[in-house]
Amino acid sequence: MLDLARLRALHAVHIHGSVAAAAAALGYTPSAISQQITKLERETRTTLLERRGRGIALTEDALHLASAARELMDIVERTETTLEERRGLPTGQLSIGAFATAARGLLPAALASLARQHPALETRLSEVDPHVSVDLVTKGVIDLAVAHDWDIAPLPAPEGVEQEPLGDDHCDVLVPAGHPLAARPAIRRADLAHEPWICQPPGSVCHDWLVRTLRADGHEPDLRHQAAEYHTQLALVAAGLGIALIPRLGRGPLPEGVVALHLDPVPTRRLYALWRTGAARRPAITATVHALREAWANLSE
Repeated sequence: MLDLARLRALHAVHIHGSVAAAAAALGYTPSAISQQITKLERETRTTLLERRGRGIALTEDALHLASAARELMDIVERTETTLEERRGLPTGQLSIGAFATAARGLLPAALASLARQHPALETRLSEVDPHVSVDLVTKGVIDLAVAHDWDIAPLPAPEGVEQEPLGDDHCDVLVPAGHPLAARPAIRRADLAHEPWICQPPGSVCHDWLVRTLRADGHEPDLRHQAAEYHTQLALVAAGLGIALIPRLGRGPLPEGVVALHLDPVPTRRLYALWRTGAARRPAITATVHALREAWANLSE
């Protein structure tokens, strides 16, 4: 009889493209995943992974098993959902993916509340990019995602995925304390036309929003420095090396020498919780979304 845990490991390798990435997604070591695959090869008497250049690829037999694994995992999910629904209490494991500032600014309070109220529920948090979190939910890699979008780049919910808005995260323009704009109570986009910017790298939602918004106003942004972490951007602003547009969620206290300015109209990103339609009846999903909304409400007070 095929072992579901080993099939799950193979499916993760198929989804993530490598043993290391699969291990990170499942919370194991690469060695543990390799051992699972090796045991599955012995069980099935077939080769499942082939070396392709510097990477690996699944054989035809492996692709068939990965597809079957997805079907079995769906059956297990529906069964667990039914049992949990019959009990009426959040139980078992719930894997959550959240983008960095939500993982820092929102999830700690929400997960602590869940732990107090529902001790039989075991939550597991992974930090994931909002670009990929919806896909991870769709493929069953994680149970629930906290993602965000901007007004110019709405977040699509594909078929089989449900979403619920959690709230709006406002952004401020951060400038060095000695900047000519620092004393202004509010600024407009036209005031930022020729400023040197500190932003996230290309491909991130925040970077794309900044570039597209400034270009829409007829200005080519001067992107001087790029850093993925907002704390790094804050340090660069404090050093007088440029200005930055940073959301309030998870930002923390501003360092000395940095001033937050209100931009009119206010740039806003919207936060969502997303989960698979098949798991919508799980009390764990309902309780987690409630905890997220409650934690967001407390932040907004």
